[in-house]
Amino acid sequence: MPDAGKRVPLPREVKALGAVSLLNDASSEMIVPNLPAFLTMLLHAGAATLGIIEGIAETTASLLKYVMGRWSDRLGRRKGLALFGYGLSVLVRPLIGLATSAFHVVALRFGDRVGKGVRTAPRDALVADVVRPEDRARAYGLHRGMDHAGAIAGALIAMALLQWGGLSLRTVFLLSVVPGVLAFLVLALAVHERPRSERADAGVAPAKRDPAPAVVPRPSLLADRRFAGYMLAVLLFTLGNSADAFLVLRALELGIPVALGPVLWVVLHVARSAWAVPGGILADRHGRLRLIVAGWAVYAVAYAGFAAATEAWMMWPLFVMYGLHAGLTEGAERALVAELVGPEARGRAFGVFHLSVGIGALPASLLTGFLWETAGPAAAFGVGAVFAALGALVLLAWPGLPRRAAAAGAGR
Repeated sequence: MPDAGKRVPLPREVKALGAVSLLNDASSEMIVPNLPAFLTMLLHAGAATLGIIEGIAETTASLLKYVMGRWSDRLGRRKGLALFGYGLSVLVRPLIGLATSAFHVVALRFGDRVGKGVRTAPRDALVADVVRPEDRARAYGLHRGMDHAGAIAGALIAMALLQWGGLSLRTVFLLSVVPGVLAFLVLALAVHERPRSERADAGVAPAKRDPAPAVVPRPSLLADRRFAGYMLAVLLFTLGNSADAFLVLRALELGIPVALGPVLWVVLHVARSAWAVPGGILADRHGRLRLIVAGWAVYAVAYAGFAAATEAWMMWPLFVMYGLHAGLTEGAERALVAELVGPEARGRAFGVFHLSVGIGALPASLLTGFLWETAGPAAAFGVGAVFAALGALVLLAWPGLPRRAAAAGAGR
């Protein structure tokens, strides 16, 4: 076994899954950053409609992530569910280019997010299955970094096709099928699932778990006080974490040209991608909870900035700051989930994590859309900053959460 203190190359499965996310996100981001313009200019919908669409989409995905995480634990297999989820999104997502009403967009985003809900928890568990516990935040950071690199590629492709290719938004949306199909093929051909006996921490129980009665074969994860506290904090944070499409809408309202919307999206994901791996390494070295709290604090400051912004140029540094938050937290958040549970419950744990996100996603986007149209964008973003600060305070105050870096073998 490699020396636990030495940084070793990540398994090829992690890199292959990163390539899948890169291609799939390229497909998705040919559409998502252009949805505000598509809805407002072509379908004549407003901020409240955007909130309904994105809230329903993300809540649907998160509810299914919980179900599919449990199912992947029971099956003992994860790749088949991931294939189905990616395949469904590949088929449904490009059809937004044919939509003639906001209702059509709702239905198609719903189908796309069903695919995301099916694939995400099994895919996240696949990563944890093959990576040493002390390297997990780095692995998730790499995966998220490649995911954001795909977002950069997708936004740039969309901008090139719109600006220099002379294509319409509808045509660009339809062409998003190409990288989506490539993502499906890479998953099918290049990702090989390991049997349970060959997983990185097969047969080893998690460290320092709260005891559960021996007569209960499958205790609820939320009976674990540490895990329950973490999920409460995640839920509070998510209540203020509305869809990123609102950031683009804010930029457009402050005077950023529609043609530069995808460029802002690229800036956001460059910041996310640049910080993803360093953020994961810092979380492995100094503790996952510390990086999450720091990232959520950055988020609160960024949202306060979006609330106070009065000039279009202010959007550029705010998008960079917002991207820094994601780089600091995305790997750490997932690694902390794996640290708090054993391998036999990993799919369920990621399912509960994404369910917590989903429970907050719909009211977050609905509340943002409602406040935007009734009290203005400053109130909408200000409330988001408050919820982020509350989530960080719960993490700091909750007893028993690991505040130091996991020791070698911890979380197995």
